[in-house]
Amino acid sequence: MSEKKENVPKLRFPGFTDAWEQREAKDIFNPIVEKGHEKLPVLSVTQESGVVYRAEVGIDIKYDPLTLKNYKVIQPGNFVISLRSFQGGFELSDKLGIASPAYTIFVPKETKEQDNLFWKTQFKTFKFIELLKTVTFGIRDGKSISFSEFGNLKLYFPPNKEEQTKIGNFFEQLDYLITLHQRKLNNAKNLKAGLLQRMFPKNGGDFPEVRFPGFTDAWEQRRLCEIAEFNPKSMLPDEFEYVDLESVVGTNLIGHRTESKESAPSRAQRLAQLGDVFYQTVRPYQKNNYLYDLPYDNYVFSTGYAQMRPSIDSYFLLSRVQEELFVKTVLDRSTGTSYPAINSNDLAEIEIKVPLDNDEQVKIGSLFRSLDNLITLHQRKLEHLQEQKKALLQQMFI
Repeated sequence: MSEKKENVPKLRFPGFTDAWEQREAKDIFNPIVEKGHEKLPVLSVTQESGVVYRAEVGIDIKYDPLTLKNYKVIQPGNFVISLRSFQGGFELSDKLGIASPAYTIFVPKETKEQDNLFWKTQFKTFKFIELLKTVTFGIRDGKSISFSEFGNLKLYFPPNKEEQTKIGNFFEQLDYLITLHQRKLNNAKNLKAGLLQRMFPKNGGDFPEVRFPGFTDAWEQRRLCEIAEFNPKSMLPDEFEYVDLESVVGTNLIGHRTESKESAPSRAQRLAQLGDVFYQTVRPYQKNNYLYDLPYDNYVFSTGYAQMRPSIDSYFLLSRVQEELFVKTVLDRSTGTSYPAINSNDLAEIEIKVPLDNDEQVKIGSLFRSLDNLITLHQRKLEHLQEQKKALLQQMFI
């Protein structure tokens, strides 16, 4: 096979057929060693947030002006190798400021021939991170690599800047969509958290701060065992779908596996019935609790869940046990530090305030069901985009 056919990505934009070039990084980039100025803001570089002003992320350190003079200037359009470079911590700055001398800063030698967004994406690919390990192997956690170490890496790139730009812009737009759906997901989660605080009475109160029109009666206090049957006994089917503690995330069932009665784990004991609420008794702060609403009679949950069969609205109960003050009450009665856990008997004795009007329960439950569905929708869209990006990074780079 010719070299031209070998040095091409699996997927590329129409109209581009030339082989990609390979050069050492030091032939493509130049290091920046401009010393700092104490009047410029101090920057920090993280893989989570990129290049950020330290003061904006709550890091307000009083620096000695003599120390700041040794800091390096970072300009918009500079590449920065973060202190966790061995994990692929290469960032493109959009800010002016100064950063610790430990950071490595560089720019393309020929800006008219290289596209920054292309290289920004290249530095995030799995292939580049694996290549990076060839020079960072053995570097202790927290140390950045030097430009000379980075400069020896051999990098592939399209010689046509137009192709670089198309690739860079494409992934920039994809990153924008990912950020947009992440923001929507965070907003939905924050809305749910806020409503959980306001739609249930606070400790000692009989009325929630926010409620649906037409409901004015005080809520009444009930032990959980008075409004739900705990761990009802049942005969397991010969074959069933087993749900362990890793199978529920948030309020979603993300997995299960087929087991037989003879070979199943001893913890497989809770046979689910429509409307049952399963409360994770181990590490309850994770809030991985599930309302069983599947049309099957062969799902069996681990004894790591307390099974509640409510006499009140099921989704109201699920929402109630997700509320932060309830979780705190559970943790106060839990044992263990690394893996706090509460047994079903102690959980059953916890008291909560409940509206006696079933219609109010149903309205509250329906609201939180809608919010959970919205959260799930945004989560799936986000994961789909992230998987798309991962696959495209593999196919559009060498």
